Amino acid sequence: MSQIKDKVVIIMGASSGIGEATAKKLAQEGAKLVIAARREDRLKALVESLPNAEISYVVADVTNNEEVQAVVNSAFEKYGRVDVLYNNAGIMPTAPLVEGHRDEWKQMLDINIMGVLNGIAAVLPIMEKQKSGHIISTDSVAGHVVYPDSAVYCGTKFAVRAIMEGLRQEQRENNIKSTIISPGAVQTELYKTISDKKVSDELHKAQKEWGLSSEDIATAVVFAIDTPDRMAVSDMIVRPTAQVV
Repeated sequence: MSQIKDKVVIIMGASSGIGEATAKKLAQEGAKLVIAARREDRLKALVESLPNAEISYVVADVTNNEEVQAVVNSAFEKYGRVDVLYNNAGIMPTAPLVEGHRDEWKQMLDINIMGVLNGIAAVLPIMEKQKSGHIISTDSVAGHVVYPDSAVYCGTKFAVRAIMEGLRQEQRENNIKSTIISPGAVQTELYKTISDKKVSDELHKAQKEWGLSSEDIATAVVFAIDTPDRMAVSDMIVRPTAQVV
């Protein structure tokens, strides 16, 4: 018996890749979905592609706490509860530290860390009152290992791992679950956030050759949600079989 049917699920960063694939899988399972991202045309197309699903969208930038709160408010006003929040927005510009890409560093901190915190802050009071809930964040293998030219990206993903573990410890007695999904190489649009064209092209090539599909990661997210209240999947690393790190 699926635990997902009729669960109210918010997906931040739902306009493409893992977020989009997860929305489709959860729609098949009968979840009530509120999806959010910056690109309205993509959100609209996703909603229209799921005519039998209970799904609506709100345009929001995860770095803007008021817009994130508006997404959560929209779900709560519609359904009277929020069962799952999936923080999935993220960027991955990579470059050696010596190049001093301060603007990119700040953008990564704002989206990858503050975006997650904005989601947690918006939904936690509701889940505390409910005495139930599940907060999921897309982390990365880079939240578990560090490698050259990605020091800041790895730093943001290590931070998300620490924040989500702190959330688990603070909220476990309120029956609120915390999960990080840490993908390896996945065929998503993440490579487009890398300003160095050569590095971007190399990553895109690797993703296409042996990377996982967005649907593979969506399967992991669905698995984590489809667990009984007594069971929390805290941390899941999902790598392509051929990946080195």
